[in-house]
Amino acid sequence: MSAETYRDAWGIPHLRAATAGELARAQGRVTARDRAWQLEVERHRAQGTSASFLGPGALSWDRLARRARLADTARRCFAALEDKDPETAAWVREYTDGVNEGLAACDAPEFARTGLAPGRWEPWTPLAVWLATHILFAGFPAKLWREHITAHLGPDAVALFATDGPGTAGSNGWLVSGERTVTGHAIVAGDPHRFIEDPGVYQQIHLSCPEFDVVGLAVPGVPGIAHFGHTGTVAWAITNAMADYQDLYRERLRRTGAGVEALGPDGTWHRAARHTETIHVAGEDSVEVEVIETDRGPVIAGGPEGLDDGTPAALSLRYPPRVTADLGFGALLPLLRARRVADVDRALDAWAEPVNVVQAADTEGGLLHRVAGRVPVRATANRLRPVPAWEPGHEWTGWHTPPRAGLTDGVAVMANQRGPATPLGVEFAPPHRADRIAALLAGKERWSAADMPALHTDTHLASAGPLLDLVTALDGLSPGAAALRERLLAWDRHMDADSADAAAYAAVRGAVVRHLAAHPALAPAAVPPAYPEVLQPWLALVPRIAYALEHLLRAEDPYGIDRAEAVRAALEEVAAEPPAGTWGDTHRLAPWRALPDTSGSPEPGLSGDHDCVLCTSAVPGLTDRAARGPAARYVWDLADRRRSGWVVPHGASGVPGSPHHRDQQPLWLGGELAPVVTDFDRLTKETDD
Repeated sequence: MSAETYRDAWGIPHLRAATAGELARAQGRVTARDRAWQLEVERHRAQGTSASFLGPGALSWDRLARRARLADTARRCFAALEDKDPETAAWVREYTDGVNEGLAACDAPEFARTGLAPGRWEPWTPLAVWLATHILFAGFPAKLWREHITAHLGPDAVALFATDGPGTAGSNGWLVSGERTVTGHAIVAGDPHRFIEDPGVYQQIHLSCPEFDVVGLAVPGVPGIAHFGHTGTVAWAITNAMADYQDLYRERLRRTGAGVEALGPDGTWHRAARHTETIHVAGEDSVEVEVIETDRGPVIAGGPEGLDDGTPAALSLRYPPRVTADLGFGALLPLLRARRVADVDRALDAWAEPVNVVQAADTEGGLLHRVAGRVPVRATANRLRPVPAWEPGHEWTGWHTPPRAGLTDGVAVMANQRGPATPLGVEFAPPHRADRIAALLAGKERWSAADMPALHTDTHLASAGPLLDLVTALDGLSPGAAALRERLLAWDRHMDADSADAAAYAAVRGAVVRHLAAHPALAPAAVPPAYPEVLQPWLALVPRIAYALEHLLRAEDPYGIDRAEAVRAALEEVAAEPPAGTWGDTHRLAPWRALPDTSGSPEPGLSGDHDCVLCTSAVPGLTDRAARGPAARYVWDLADRRRSGWVVPHGASGVPGSPHHRDQQPLWLGGELAPVVTDFDRLTKETDD
């Protein structure tokens, strides 16, 4: 037997092979069959060549990918992997060989629409895809925001605006030990919050060979199952630790007859590596990009002549894989082979990035709650803002030991709030999601896997409190605004799709955000510095106000802003023109697609909100549409893997027109899970490869 492919009722691939290498090859093949267009898009994004078919809108990303040297870093990491871990390197090669075999036979309709043919994957391409997927995960552009808002409002504004930012990915995750379950065995459950893409960012898959048998959520283009998996005897899952592990350096650069030099902390000018690359842009002229790398790292913005507007600035980015030539792929095979939490723990010692909080449990009662990943030891200033490359004291001096934590009352909850990773981060998510999950779990002594979707889909919005407190104190309102006030105060604070009251609250909230953004004290910060377009979401004022609204409404003296009057104006504005329908009428899914959707199908309305456990993130004051939300949901039952469940926003197939392209969406919208099937006798055989 080389490899066999089976499918369940949802089209999820189940692969069986004689060796781990043959299984990796089969995983690559089936991923190319199911996600050929997605793989092509990700390969181009990783290489900085996506503008060649997506046009000028992709140019800013391609510039960043080239200047940050993502593909070159992936090559370095793979070369180091071949030297230090040849078994894993060979396994990755098998995967890319399978991808190339699958792409050669693919018939995805997007290729005909664009006139493209699938490109060839190199052994380092999966590493480049992983790196491109996560390079902005830690939110290093937040350092630019802190510098920007400090320049306009002073250093105290940094804490005022500190919260889970618009570009940050997060997750819910909870571990319930056997002492708190009906079976006496642990349950691991949660949902990663990421930008919703179509096809989805996670691929449900089952990998089986004599060495291991694992179900989990894979990243298309990357072998194995990194983030969420269940081997039958041990299961693991992650949330974003919100750690800070990337640094920005202000560089002083100058041109010489030989190239470019950068001023170092020793007071000496040092030669910087420099070359130019060409980015082809569909429908427009090609663009030349100057790629410069100093002793700190690649220059991602500006240069010797400054930014595009002439501002004298250049920024280099220092990130761990560029420094160490290690992306953490050495953890992937040991994770698949894990039998107990001790095995997962050892595997994660090799983890690099992104930095995650991991929860794991096994059938023998073992439990694990730890941080995994590489965070440099350096000065506090590095973590807060760009630091001067020409001053000493900003170098990296080692690596933090990843923290560990225990359980409380038999439960561990992580939702990007301050927790075990607190020493490693600067900004964390508000505690609302974590507190709500913990409160719900405390409400019952014993839990089952079947109970978990009720937590996934909880819509209570604790962050509504400060705004409603100000609404409560208002008087002298017009009759319409007074009626709206009473309606909001009677609202149950649940952001349900069919709730007209939730729609009214969201309308008032959005109006408050806009009024605050227009206030003379804050409005000057609306003009961001001329950094690359791809970094601008972190510098936009309206989203920053929206996500920091609680802080702004509770602060003692926020720059002379009369919050009560802003809320009054918002209430009168919405009363004069109230929303016509429910929250779900405007709070609709807005998935990212490389090509426009031609199906004509409207996107569904959603329950939830940014600070709900059901985290479907709108941007108050800007749009009610949700580009971010649960990119998957999972429940891992350690008593019986067959009682586990999972779901993705769309379906297992990325091919438009496939019966499994969007067949899981009704489950996802309704908070239901598809059953995890591991018995090959209950599956439909598709191919013998």
